[in-house]
Amino acid sequence: MLVGLQSSTLRAMPNSFSLTYDYLCPFARNVNETVVEMLRAGSSYDVRFVPFSLQENHADEGDVAQWDLPIDAAGPGVLALLWSIAVRDVFADAFLAFHLALFSARHDDGADIGDPQVLESVARSVDIDPEALRLQVATGVPAGTLAAEHSRAVEEYGVFGVPTFIQGDEAVFVRLMDRHQPGDVENVLDMLSWANLNEFKRTSVEQ
Repeated sequence: MLVGLQSSTLRAMPNSFSLTYDYLCPFARNVNETVVEMLRAGSSYDVRFVPFSLQENHADEGDVAQWDLPIDAAGPGVLALLWSIAVRDVFADAFLAFHLALFSARHDDGADIGDPQVLESVARSVDIDPEALRLQVATGVPAGTLAAEHSRAVEEYGVFGVPTFIQGDEAVFVRLMDRHQPGDVENVLDMLSWANLNEFKRTSVEQ
């Protein structure tokens, strides 16, 4: 697993891709969880998990950026992203487990992922010291990382949502309906090089 969004390195490694995430989005959960399962099953992909704030993306022009707000004033999705960045960059070996557990807390348990106590509980569930994470977030370093990686995704790749796959010079936003379907992820990666296909959207979705 690789971390961050480093475009020069990404372009030099054809078996690598970046994947954006925000814990608020169920479609991000579908794809991120499936990719984690693929990595745990021995997939040869090198994946960069890139935080992308939907709350910042939907903010009004002129609003203070989410990452510039005091920690207790940031939106729930942002606080969860800050904790995930702290895990990814300081406790990298535990990131995949934390990533899945936080998606589960949000979408299975309906937990408020803007509540520090929820985040602490998720950290404990994957054997990370929550106080160490809280202190890391308080340094402001994860906020700076979120600002840099979110902004780079927007400015260099035109990213507007999650999940977005980024590989080479191509970036594609997708919505996969199910989890645990590695073939769906492989299909997306196979299609990334088909640059002549700009949009493919179903007019209806079966329930």
